[in-house]
Amino acid sequence: MDKLHLEITTPERVIYKDDVDELVLPTPNGEIGILPHHVPLISLLAPGEIRITKSGASTLMAVSGGFIEIQPTKVVVLADTAEQAEEIDEQRAEEAKKRAQNLLKEKRVDQEQFAALSAKIEKELARLKVVRKRRRGPKSGLPQ
Repeated sequence: MDKLHLEITTPERVIYKDDVDELVLPTPNGEIGILPHHVPLISLLAPGEIRITKSGASTLMAVSGGFIEIQPTKVVVLADTAEQAEEIDEQRAEEAKKRAQNLLKEKRVDQEQFAALSAKIEKELARLKVVRKRRRGPKSGLPQ
């Protein structure tokens, strides 16, 4: 079976580099499923969940945004931040989301602060979704 070479990189490090069977990426217009021989495409990466399938097993990652380049045999994801599910501390993510939501409720935020806090909330929601799916395990329909 054909494979896709996948590279997920943040400014700090390479998060993932391997040949995979398929993946699903979040974009501003919804999720996009990618299989080998996908049509070339460049897109924004939205905050959300990346699902990687290799040999029947799924890996989940949380991302906060970035860019995607898709070629027929290679996908490059340049993410602002990316974390594998096992790297995420659920309690810290929940607390960060609540802090950002509380700051957003204050009346003294300008447009720039509003955008930054909204992005922070989206990032933490993505992290929480990924870590909670991982915790649910096989019930979620995703192999471990």
